[in-house]
Amino acid sequence: MIIREGCGIVATERIGIMGGTFDPIHAGHIAMAKAATVSGALDRVLILPSGNPPHKKGITPSEDRWRMVCAAVAQEPLLEPCRLEVDRTGVIYTVDTLSELHAIYPEAELFYIIGEDTLLELKNWRQYERVITLCTFLVCPRSIPASPEALAAEEAWLTAMGGRFLHVTMEPVDVSSTAVRRALEGGGEASLLPVVCQEYADLMGLYGLPARLTGEQQDWMAKLFDALSRKRFAHTLAVAQAARELALRHGLDAQRAELAGVLHDCAKCLPEADMRAICLDNGLTDDPAVLASGNLMHSLVGAYLARQAYGMQDEAVLTAIRVHTMGQPGMSPLDMAVYLADKIEKTRRPYPALEAVRSAAQRSLREAMLLSLGGTAEYVRSRGEALHPLSEQTLQWLKQTN
Repeated sequence: MIIREGCGIVATERIGIMGGTFDPIHAGHIAMAKAATVSGALDRVLILPSGNPPHKKGITPSEDRWRMVCAAVAQEPLLEPCRLEVDRTGVIYTVDTLSELHAIYPEAELFYIIGEDTLLELKNWRQYERVITLCTFLVCPRSIPASPEALAAEEAWLTAMGGRFLHVTMEPVDVSSTAVRRALEGGGEASLLPVVCQEYADLMGLYGLPARLTGEQQDWMAKLFDALSRKRFAHTLAVAQAARELALRHGLDAQRAELAGVLHDCAKCLPEADMRAICLDNGLTDDPAVLASGNLMHSLVGAYLARQAYGMQDEAVLTAIRVHTMGQPGMSPLDMAVYLADKIEKTRRPYPALEAVRSAAQRSLREAMLLSLGGTAEYVRSRGEALHPLSEQTLQWLKQTN
């Protein structure tokens, strides 16, 4: 927090910095950053993926790593992705990054987050004598601890040169990006990889995985990332993953379900005025209730954009996108799988019926739809509002056919 007195700044914001290739970002990185905010009393932590680290070759393209970082921390309010090193040209060194951050945040106190093993390597960093004067180091424990004697000696030596060190209190997380990559390259899943990053890697064919988006579909990720907020982009990846899981569980076309999940919210972040214009100009609806609500319009506009802007021609996929908010009587199992994936994806914040709907979705799509849409109806009515007639018709159809 920055405190101002008169026209001058007299106290500073405490900004943490976590740099790395993040190839890919994993639960250990996130745990370190969150623990550092507590131990260092930080106001926020900048997560800086490297663009062109001097010591690593053959890494995943920076834009892919950047999108995964943004998706992975989208629901972490104190963790903030920063493109400083992604956008810088040439060889990147920490001394340059810290100098530039001091120029950007001249009144901030900077805290660089490292592991114990990195503390022992600081003397090998470019201009390390200057680096240790530009920040305080927050040192996180490792699952395989370094020698306490060696750490103490190194810290004492660097402190005598002007370095500042604080130790982060946390349980070490036994995971590394190398281990995650090996698990993925072996055709499996990495348990400590955020679900949104696993889905991104699956879709784009990273780390030796077969790409599920092919040809022109590969361009969807960049287009969606630009069109959506970071939280909505992360949600999109989680919905695609959940839709695929439900499809596999119930014997449906997993590829169609996943593609519908990828595109289901492609219009969600458009201004309502733009959505309304698309609806009216293209005859998507003239329903006043729908035209008054971005939450209702975005599924209709999403199906339209999925065809026109993303090139999706599969009518089953387009229908699943179109009905994923209000539903419709006669919904197909694929429609239900996408509708439910939107409600139960793994990053969803808890709501009263969430676990019940998740459990029901494993047994029966119809049962889960009844629970989900019924819960929505109760919530809407509790606010003194009316459920949209199409959703009401869908609910009655589900009750009659269950």
